[in-house]
Parts: sequence; C-alpha cells; structure tokens
Amino acid sequence: MQQLGSQKDSNAWVFQTWAAFTISISITTVGIVNLPVNSWVKGFMGMGLTFSVGSTFSLAKTMRDLHESRRMAARIDEAKVEKLLSQHDILR
Repeated sequence: MQQLGSQKDSNAWVFQTWAAFTISISITTVGIVNLPVNSWVKGFMGMGLTFSVGSTFSLAKTMRDLHESRRMAARIDEAKVEKLLSQHDILR
C-alpha cells in the first residue's frame, strides 16, 4: 500500500501567509479608521471586516476538513481493495 505522507509547508511559505494576512488586516483597519465618515459607518465597516475574516477562516477549515475526510475514505477503500486482491491471488 502506498503511504500518503503529511504535507509539510516550508517556513518561507508559512511566513509569507502570516505576513500577508497581518499586512492586509492592518492596512484595511488603518483605511477604515482614516475614512472621512462618522463613527457609525466606521463601526459598520469594522464589523464587516471582522465577520469577513472570521467566515474566511471557517470556510478554509471546513474545506480542509472535507479534503482530509475524502483522502481518508480513499485510503480506506484502497486498503479494502488490496485486501481483496491479496485474498484472491490467482498465482498462489
């Protein structure tokens, strides 16, 4: 049976993703704070930003979990097929 190793991202990739996330949130927050509108509009936009970030994390986690469950199901199916093939080896 073929082993599926766990995916390991490079340190550079992890740093780049965290840097991009931090910079984008920071710049958007600075932009909202400096908008020439009243506090209610800034608060509404801040809540929208917070909700968007939170829902993005939830979506990413859900998609990762779905991918991992499909991968696990495929590995189980592959193991079942290999077991059946080994039991019915015509060369024995």
